[in-house]
Amino acid sequence: MQMTEERTEAAAWFHLLRDRIVAAFEALEDRAGGDHAPGRFTVTPTVRPNNGGGGLMSVMRGGRVFEKVGVNWSEVHGELAPAAQAAMTARGVPGVADDPRFWASGISLVAHMQNPHAPAVHMNTRMFWTPSVWWFGGGSDLNPCLEYPEDTAHFHETMKSACDPFDAGYYPRFKAWADEYFFIPHRGRARGVGGIFYDDLNTGDWARDFAFTKSVGEAFLPAFLPLAEKRHPQPWGDAEKDAQLVHRGLYAEYNLVYDRGTKFGLATGHDADAVLMSLPPIAKWV
Repeated sequence: MQMTEERTEAAAWFHLLRDRIVAAFEALEDRAGGDHAPGRFTVTPTVRPNNGGGGLMSVMRGGRVFEKVGVNWSEVHGELAPAAQAAMTARGVPGVADDPRFWASGISLVAHMQNPHAPAVHMNTRMFWTPSVWWFGGGSDLNPCLEYPEDTAHFHETMKSACDPFDAGYYPRFKAWADEYFFIPHRGRARGVGGIFYDDLNTGDWARDFAFTKSVGEAFLPAFLPLAEKRHPQPWGDAEKDAQLVHRGLYAEYNLVYDRGTKFGLATGHDADAVLMSLPPIAKWV
């Protein structure tokens, strides 16, 4: 089960989505106005050891709208380490102990905003392949430090619209999955207002599962950009900024302690800076 054409198609789509989002974010920086130049992405190629593929790490710092945002694309391959094999076997992934080869491609995005009224956001979509099984995963979740119910509603409605044409049960199922996945047990709370999350998606119809994953990726900009554009000009002061920095500490705790993608990236030898680009530029703890 090589799926060479399917893997090539998926990797190309994730790269295209990366290009679209980078262009949209830079265009938002241009529209925002301000006393300093609009933010621009710095693009750095990443390489895994032993010719294991790599990707592009694209990071913007100190923009008009974005304090720090990373949009990473990768296509990697190799053999799963014993710890990764054990984790996947425990999740019910078949065959990895017998043949630990893997291939994976995807896009991963985290945005931390200048204005505390503008929500932080996360999105990723990916395909994973082993000789015995393939699957898709991903989702997107909103992480405001100062919540606006209308923003939360817009984000969730857009995610629901991406899910409904494929299965009416996807949105409630994947929303509940996000609520559980992005919960921080040691704090007894979620890191944000949720969204959708799914993993191990293999209905047996690769084309349909891929189309759904593309729909999730395409929904990201309509879900998030209007919120960033609306909240960026809003006045804010020291109290709002302090609330944002404390909330970022919560976000950092989650990504370092619980996030599956962070653990996998570090365990498989991917570029540490690319894996940890999700961390905020400045955070605080009370």
